[in-house]
Amino acid sequence: MPLEFPLAPVGERVAQLNDRYRHHGATAVMERALTDPQVGSIALVSSFGAESVVLLHMLSVMDRSVPVLFLDTEMLFPETLSYQVEVTQRLGLTNVQVIRPDREETFLRDPDGQLHRSDPDACCALRKTLPLQTALKGYDAWITGRKRFQGAKRMDLEFFESEADLRIKVNPLVHWTRDDVQDYMINNRLPRHPLVSRGFPSIGCAPCTSAVRPGEDPRAGRWRGREKEECGIHFVNGKLIRTKLPAGAEI
Repeated sequence: MPLEFPLAPVGERVAQLNDRYRHHGATAVMERALTDPQVGSIALVSSFGAESVVLLHMLSVMDRSVPVLFLDTEMLFPETLSYQVEVTQRLGLTNVQVIRPDREETFLRDPDGQLHRSDPDACCALRKTLPLQTALKGYDAWITGRKRFQGAKRMDLEFFESEADLRIKVNPLVHWTRDDVQDYMINNRLPRHPLVSRGFPSIGCAPCTSAVRPGEDPRAGRWRGREKEECGIHFVNGKLIRTKLPAGAEI
């Protein structure tokens, strides 16, 4: 439903939303994100990975028609593509939109599909960041599944973030633990990604994801052997941004 009044600057709305919902739980934050006028038009972005089904299930209970943007990088595991179809049908989601990289750009910049070997950051930008930013242009906010327990640059996340003053990012599960995620999946009898049982607790593109050995960090299999922790969709100008950018900064 279109808003009848202009939205305040993103930073102001993020501060107000975090203050208002600071003591709420994940379900309440999710519900408010879908209906609060200060959030605006919203979509859920899902990788249909190891833990994605939790937010997808919450959304299916609240409003199955909310847009779900699925980034098909064209380098995903076949199991992920099958899982996406299974979960969509099982939960009755009616507005899943498959987002793919631009054909012309892919042909020009990665014609042989080997860019990930020489420059994984450029590959992520081509196949993830740019397609997502294009898909999000019509939205004021988007929902992510990031959580503090995932460590590294995620340890100080809040429920609501400013994405370079362009739009709001909503992280309903930010305070959940790994046990919370597993309990929710078990209690709601949700289907698991088939690769989880084969040692993949965090799942991305097939060329850049490996199985995790016992005792390793769950994200150790992502870009193994490289100084890389994130695909880039949560970065602006190469940096993780939660505050206002200088004038002229590019997304």
